[in-house]
Amino acid sequence: MALWGGRFTQEADARFKSFNDSLVFDYRMAKEDIEGSIGWAKAIASVNIISAEELEKLLKALNELLAEVEKDPHSIAHAGYEDIHSYVEARLIEKVGDLGKKLHTGRSRNDQVATDLKLWCRAQVAILLKSITGLEKTLVDFADINFDTVIPGYTHLQRAQPVTFGHWAMAYVEMFDRDYRRLSNCLELLNTCPLGSAALAGTAYPIDREALAKDLGFSRATRNSLDSVSDRDHVLELLSCSSISMVHLARMAEDIIFYNSGESGFIELSDRVTSGSSLMPQKKNPDACELIRGKSGRVIGSLMGMLTTLKGLPLAYNKDMQEDKEGLFDALDTWHDCLDMACLVFEDIKVNKERTLAAAKGGYSNATELADYLVSKGIPFREAHHIVGEAVVYAIKQGKPLEDLTVEEFRQFNDRISDDVYPILTIESILKKRCAKGGVSLEQIRSAVDFMKNELSAR
Repeated sequence: MALWGGRFTQEADARFKSFNDSLVFDYRMAKEDIEGSIGWAKAIASVNIISAEELEKLLKALNELLAEVEKDPHSIAHAGYEDIHSYVEARLIEKVGDLGKKLHTGRSRNDQVATDLKLWCRAQVAILLKSITGLEKTLVDFADINFDTVIPGYTHLQRAQPVTFGHWAMAYVEMFDRDYRRLSNCLELLNTCPLGSAALAGTAYPIDREALAKDLGFSRATRNSLDSVSDRDHVLELLSCSSISMVHLARMAEDIIFYNSGESGFIELSDRVTSGSSLMPQKKNPDACELIRGKSGRVIGSLMGMLTTLKGLPLAYNKDMQEDKEGLFDALDTWHDCLDMACLVFEDIKVNKERTLAAAKGGYSNATELADYLVSKGIPFREAHHIVGEAVVYAIKQGKPLEDLTVEEFRQFNDRISDDVYPILTIESILKKRCAKGGVSLEQIRSAVDFMKNELSAR
């Protein structure tokens, strides 16, 4: 039986029912719907809508139902009801009879679903925060082990200046740490309780909404009933958080795919996160990383879809808002899976230190050092930049790295160059000079690793 049938004289068309019903996906909020109903039962008992004895019966039945749905929540999906609210109410009536029909007094599905969704989002945020922390710890451990493993740094996918694998990993720790803080802020903003806003104008009963909010674990009650039932900012923010983080995951996956390629050969991924080719037996494909990279588009699509759905809606609730759940559920599931898969990718990863060092020494990545050397000899940087450019052209023609040019060859370009140039062209010198905070000196990388270990252990 529908929750709204009294106004109607005809049955809904089966095609409309299938089109309209949401139980097939909002069954995931069964636990939250029951928890919200427990809170509402206490609230209406506090204003004498139901007696203490009736409250006791309702709470007993609701807790029984909660235990039942937690055993097998997926079985609810095809139970034939319009939505999770209809399902819970029908099951409650089975248990306590007409008393179950009293529970919805002063409440609307509009504030009910808004509350359910916020409760569900709050639970998911707690899970996601743990997954982000897990990935950060994985990356910090990788950085700790490889803090001095030299690799080429790139701009425009051209070798630029040498960095280390530790520095690379800590760059992604910074990204995921912002994701953690962004998600934490989202939790703070969404943690307000809409229950008691009813359909749009507020409940007609003198419910203490602040007490109700606290009972359900919210920081406070919402302050405007129109906004309360139509607000989906928390959905947008969660989709935004997931999209930004998925972009970070995709960028990291792309780096790993490149480092794992035959052209780079910097790392080898474990057999546990790779697959083979059905035709070419020599292939070992980085499918885990490619799927992480690919799934980012799906999550971003969910954000775009929700923004588009909401952009033209008038106040207050509209059925369009039923479209808030499927994209959100899928996006958060996908984000969680990708965070966990990224951790797995780093298990048993092999680093080819000889290959990374050789690559870092190639590509004239010490050219900037030569320019800085000339600056130390009193030559303006712009002029030094031009001189080094000419020296690089010459070295390329000779098939030599800069450090293999003789002093006489260097002096073709500037006579201030002498034997003291060679120590500054080494990888060790290049790294050591970047000693300002956030730089690639081994001391700074170690400091960054130690700082994040302390930060993560405090969570």
